[in-house]
Amino acid sequence: MSAPDPTAYDKLADLSRELRYLKDAQAILGWDQEVNLAKKGVAYRAQQLAFLSGEAHQRFTREEVGDWLAEADQSAETLNPQQTANLAHWQREYQRATCLPLALVKKMAETQALAHEAWSQARAASDFSQFRQPLGELIELSKEQVGHWGYSDQPYNGLLDIYERGATVQQLDQVFDELKPDLIPLVEEACGRETYAPTELRGDYPIEKQTALNQEIAESIGFDFDAGRIDTAVHPFCTGLGPMDTRLTTRYDETDFRSSLYGVLHEAGHGMYEQGLDAEQHGLPTGDAVSLGVHESQSRLWENHVGRSLSFWEKWLPRAAHYFPQLSGLSAEQMYRACNQAEKTHIRVEADEVTYDLHIILRYEMEKAIFSGDLALDDIPAAWDEKFEQSFGLQVDTPANGCLQDIHWSMGGFGYFPTYSLGNLNASHLVAAARGSGSVAAAMDSGDYSPLLAWMREHIHQPGSLLAPEQLIETAAGSPVSSAAHLAHLSQRYLGN
Repeated sequence: MSAPDPTAYDKLADLSRELRYLKDAQAILGWDQEVNLAKKGVAYRAQQLAFLSGEAHQRFTREEVGDWLAEADQSAETLNPQQTANLAHWQREYQRATCLPLALVKKMAETQALAHEAWSQARAASDFSQFRQPLGELIELSKEQVGHWGYSDQPYNGLLDIYERGATVQQLDQVFDELKPDLIPLVEEACGRETYAPTELRGDYPIEKQTALNQEIAESIGFDFDAGRIDTAVHPFCTGLGPMDTRLTTRYDETDFRSSLYGVLHEAGHGMYEQGLDAEQHGLPTGDAVSLGVHESQSRLWENHVGRSLSFWEKWLPRAAHYFPQLSGLSAEQMYRACNQAEKTHIRVEADEVTYDLHIILRYEMEKAIFSGDLALDDIPAAWDEKFEQSFGLQVDTPANGCLQDIHWSMGGFGYFPTYSLGNLNASHLVAAARGSGSVAAAMDSGDYSPLLAWMREHIHQPGSLLAPEQLIETAAGSPVSSAAHLAHLSQRYLGN
């Protein structure tokens, strides 16, 4: 007996999995560019990525795919909740994809690959002029992209929606307006307190020993090294290349081991989310992370709520002192205080928790101004420096410590930055909920984080993108997210309140 003809939904699911092969291949090429690729190979790599992007676009935007979507929609009552969510995602993405010319899709992928190398060199030279042209091209391509899609109110809303479904300037303005009145005085008070000075930890920390400690810690908290690895890159990142292949990167400072350690904890948080997704759903929308605001909740959770806690250092200081004997004279309390020194500094990825959101607010305001037309390309460095001094009271000494420090604009990642603050709010909200259930709190306080990971697996990782981001957080935590839990966490950690 011959097999029954596949349904329209089955055809869409098969196509979705095939397109995921192409996406994963692009991710491998992108990972390799940041970790291994020789400089002279960048131009060809950009052509490869442009070809694969164009191939995926052409396959997805075929007329017959639209027919399958219409047919599947007509029989939507026969679909289960996961299939319904998948169909809704495909319908949304098909509508957006068919608005974009193939040439634009390929040009964006090629420009992103070339811009990454230009940014890397510009950052090393601390010279904005080396990045000016590709940045301008990416801004214009992004404007063209959202112009084809259409948007509500302003172009930046179309970019925000790429990373956080449904996010708008109006919504994010409300988030930051709720956060800032309590955050700013908290920052001032926390920065005015004396703790164990971070400069006292400066010393000699060989990279090979940092690598060994980082791997030991990442494995202990739950990152599976049989399904992942850690490498070195200019800017730390995590990328999932398949259900059993998750890559982390970090960067090293041989005078301070915490730079790489907290980079690894942050990226391991992303990585454990990727490793915790339903592998059987890989290639389908419900097998993907739901949003970057949720993704960043996992990275910020493991970096900060776990990695900067007293219980963490009570457990890990002896092992750190094993690798770095100069730490043997410190108490866990001193290390905890040193890792939670509130200080206004230039570099976002190494900022303490309490000042971190000020970095994000600055970038959010810059991006709003760029895409509203209020900030010209050539004025970006000066505008950054002025805003930074207003927010932090510090002058920017070099572009590498200013507008060139982050990788995101070289990726065309306009609209990405606000998800870090959403991640902070989500992380604090989720940790408060997890600690209120079962044995999570007692285990965390004793340095055992396996119950916390199990809670995240059940409530955040396994659901994938079955629910919208805000629904997922509310379902997991039992209430909608607000700034309250995050401000309470910061106040307790930095002020002892």
